[in-house]
Amino acid sequence: MHELALAESIVRIVTEHAGRGRVTKVNVQVGRLRQVVPASLHFAFEVAAHGTSAEGATLEIEDTGLTILCVECETESSAYDFPLRCWFCQSRAVEIVAGDELLVESIEVEEDACIARM
Repeated sequence: MHELALAESIVRIVTEHAGRGRVTKVNVQVGRLRQVVPASLHFAFEVAAHGTSAEGATLEIEDTGLTILCVECETESSAYDFPLRCWFCQSRAVEIVAGDELLVESIEVEEDACIARM
């Protein structure tokens, strides 16, 4: 289950950026080629966030899909199944434009009232 390693990285990133604030929401973008099972990532995030400033935070996952570029006809399109091929000319000579990313897009942080008064 590679979702646990991904969740640990997400928690590390968001807690570093949150500083002393409590993380309430994390938005991530996940490409289709990452083969992430959303339910597994949600569970792994809860486990990885336990005891950190991200504990209890909501994890929002956006599937960014898979985008390819045909080398032969230069058409860019979404791909949904394998083998990858151009929807226009049916060529298999394609390059992946997007779909292997995993990005922490944004985080919401609740500042501690005591810290905010300082």
